[in-house]
Amino acid sequence: MNHPLKRPPHATPKWPSYTGTSHYVGTSTSGRVAVYVDPTLGTPGQQNAADLVADADRVVNANDTIFGSTGGKVSVIIFAIGGQTDGTGGADHLACNYKSGNAIEVCASFGNSVRVSALFEAELSECSMGGNLCGVSTGEALSRWCAAVVSNNALADFATAPAWAEKGMPDYVDKTENTDQDAVSTGCGMAFLSWLQSRGIALKQIAPAMVKLGTAGTLAQLYAGLSGDSQANAWPKFHAAAKSLPGIVNDDPFGKSAVRAKAVPKSAPKKSPAGRSAAARRR
Repeated sequence: MNHPLKRPPHATPKWPSYTGTSHYVGTSTSGRVAVYVDPTLGTPGQQNAADLVADADRVVNANDTIFGSTGGKVSVIIFAIGGQTDGTGGADHLACNYKSGNAIEVCASFGNSVRVSALFEAELSECSMGGNLCGVSTGEALSRWCAAVVSNNALADFATAPAWAEKGMPDYVDKTENTDQDAVSTGCGMAFLSWLQSRGIALKQIAPAMVKLGTAGTLAQLYAGLSGDSQANAWPKFHAAAKSLPGIVNDDPFGKSAVRAKAVPKSAPKKSPAGRSAAARRR
């Protein structure tokens, strides 16, 4: 042989939906992320996988910083979710923790591996939520923000804040929607987290506070805990600020970050059943 035979560090994981051949590509330097690929994707898929091996530790370190905790080991399979090879198939895992949710599926994105890293972070961030925010609009918004920050907004086409604005800006600050499939409630969360950050509250403060509040927590409670202001003021102040904007065309309407760089397309992102996973097919 001209090169050593690559062997996975452990038995091939049981994936949430993928049933094809799992070709092991490599493990990140830290040993925390093992990457596999569907070999039928050929060279473009192999490149996505090799790029994720190289980028995985940057992503996990950024995720650790956001949540203020060290995550566990995970495995990732790259394949054409929904037959897509541009990342629009989203991502998936079985649970929002590192024990039963550590087998992650992400859609291939030929020629644009940063989208693969973004989808990976969307699921990884949910593992760091410890099951506390799975399947609800607040947790979905947080995972999307994590993916956007880590990837320089590589998933701009998954934006949902414009959908919330188009529906007349309904109040999902005082209530949390019991689904991660609704673009309107998720969009409210995206805009609200943008507003908090514009007020000087960093994502690394927001994420652990949301995890502590848990699935039943509201954005109004988050605001009160982080600002010291009354919970009753969260929606009126945010709503007034949102209405004063010239328009909402992306997921960071109050900010100047990379999340604001691209406008949203007309279609909403794909997602999976509640309690299974992230910013994409759940995405």
